[in-house]
Amino acid sequence: MARGAQKEQARQKAQKEAAKRKGGVSQLGARQAGLQIKCATCMSQMANYKLLVQHMEAKHPKDKIPTEESFSA
Repeated sequence: MARGAQKEQARQKAQKEAAKRKGGVSQLGARQAGLQIKCATCMSQMANYKLLVQHMEAKHPKDKIPTEESFSA
């Protein structure tokens, strides 16, 4: 029955470690904070102006690309 006691101790230890890790593993909040620029046409969010230009060229080629200064305000 020695293995049964070891198994129970290992289970308890694993539960304690899981409780410690439970809170801060998601990066969704940090990712959302990094998306600062929105496409005026489709409202998708970008991290910077360079990505917006690439997006506009690929997805909305007929639309005019807004200037970088319009987003820095």
